[in-house]
Amino acid sequence: MSAARLIVTRPLAQALPWVSGLQALGVDAQALPLITIAPLADPAPVRQAWLRLTDFALVVFVSANAVQHFFAQRPDAALWPAAVLAGSTGPGTSAALRQAGVPEVALVEPAHDAPTSDSEALWARLKHRPWVGRRALVVRGEEGRDWLAEHLRGQGAKIEFLAAYRRQPPQPDAAERALLSAALAEPARHLWHFSSSEGVAHLRGLAPQADWSRSAALASHPRIAQAARAAGFGQVDLVGARIAAVAARALAGASIQSSSL
Repeated sequence: MSAARLIVTRPLAQALPWVSGLQALGVDAQALPLITIAPLADPAPVRQAWLRLTDFALVVFVSANAVQHFFAQRPDAALWPAAVLAGSTGPGTSAALRQAGVPEVALVEPAHDAPTSDSEALWARLKHRPWVGRRALVVRGEEGRDWLAEHLRGQGAKIEFLAAYRRQPPQPDAAERALLSAALAEPARHLWHFSSSEGVAHLRGLAPQADWSRSAALASHPRIAQAARAAGFGQVDLVGARIAAVAARALAGASIQSSSL
């Protein structure tokens, strides 16, 4: 089948540059954010964390949202301490850290050819360092996975968590609801791109009676692919977490009759 319209489900701040990048590569892409990112009611803990950054050997940012909301509370004229590592779980987070001014020497990220962009891929770059007695801060939303923290703790690190933002269900506007209706009416002409299992859950909430068996999706991680399969998507394919990889897959077309995960 011909290339379908690609629905980008990232939070709005990330979805818009993704849509622009995909369109520049010839993809018919539109945004339908399935997670709303909101600031904390009280930003004081984030501001306080900035004042004690040098207490940590490592600060892990789980997403670009974590970077943006953490750096939004940066004190005037504050610079990232060169001796403090900034851990990134993927290319979007790394780009946000570079844009925020984190020096390249402090950035630790998954290998360019890593099969996934996640905590596991970041751990592959961290596990050979000495962690006994060293402190690490994990910057995330109000909830999140503890996998990386558990592995750091298992090698003797002392872990703290910092919530920098809130994740909320989406509140689609009229255009986004029209896009959802079109995808439900013509599943063969739409391809979903999921970057979060929570986003898949929110989609199910928006359309609880939907039959997704004739719909296809791309997922950036096996856990997300599993969530899409559980939602009933007829085909779910893994794709890299970079715009070029997603564009190539979208332009190749999708067919739920082809091999699926």
